[in-house]
Amino acid sequence: MQYTHPEYLVTPSQLHEQLGDPNLRVFDTAVFLIPGKHGYAVETGHKKYREAHLPGAGFIDLNGAWADPTSDLNFTVPNVDLLANAIGKVGIGNDHRVVLYSSSHLMWATRAWWLLHYAGHKNVAILNGNLNAWRDAGLPVESGEQHYASTQFMPTVDAGCIASTTEVEDGMHGSVCTINALSRSLYEGTGDFYYQRRGHIPGSKLLYYDAVLTDETFLEPDALRAALSEHGMLDAERVITYCGGGIAATVDAFACKLLGHGNVGVYDGSMSAWVTDDARPLTVGPTP
Repeated sequence: MQYTHPEYLVTPSQLHEQLGDPNLRVFDTAVFLIPGKHGYAVETGHKKYREAHLPGAGFIDLNGAWADPTSDLNFTVPNVDLLANAIGKVGIGNDHRVVLYSSSHLMWATRAWWLLHYAGHKNVAILNGNLNAWRDAGLPVESGEQHYASTQFMPTVDAGCIASTTEVEDGMHGSVCTINALSRSLYEGTGDFYYQRRGHIPGSKLLYYDAVLTDETFLEPDALRAALSEHGMLDAERVITYCGGGIAATVDAFACKLLGHGNVGVYDGSMSAWVTDDARPLTVGPTP
């Protein structure tokens, strides 16, 4: 069995053969989250990018121009005009082929993929296996800074890609399949770290984002299908994924898209938004 959308992934050898194509745009999307007593500190991956990146690759700043500057939360999707401007500024036009990877975890690449998909760009792929797979294949890297010429991107928003708090609240009592992409201890509320209040959104099931990956490579089609089907994700009319801040959730959401599910949304604020109102319920323990 194959992925329904194999074009959403590219291997290191395939990408290496494509380098030099004037229509190709490659980007490192890295961010580092530094855990602290009261949450995570955000550190840009720009320094790591400058130390070593794929030949010709640019850099996307997910917590800079690709985030809402007015939001109290990190990484919030900006309004469509700001997002389209940010996309065009890094050199992505509507007709470009885009490949994304990260010098940190692959989830940053899937987050950038999700934003581009939301904005209407459908010719975007993830480097399967991430930067480590590229290096393990003995392929070259460069240092320094690279930029593509800025251009214009015209958005065609796919609104279903982003789920609001209201939709998540309504989904607790409906047919929506809501998936928590965090670790088991965060889901159950048993670990030392939690998002202000312990637990998970009532009715949501657990599919830890790393469970659909092996060394930042997506599971083979049959294994991936089994992992998602176990939670009813491929049969549900609507799937909403969430995590702490809308990043890891894009790994599970991307996996759904890879297998052909057309109605998947990422709860952008995720737990960081949900816990801001004490009236919103949380479930502690292993039960959805």
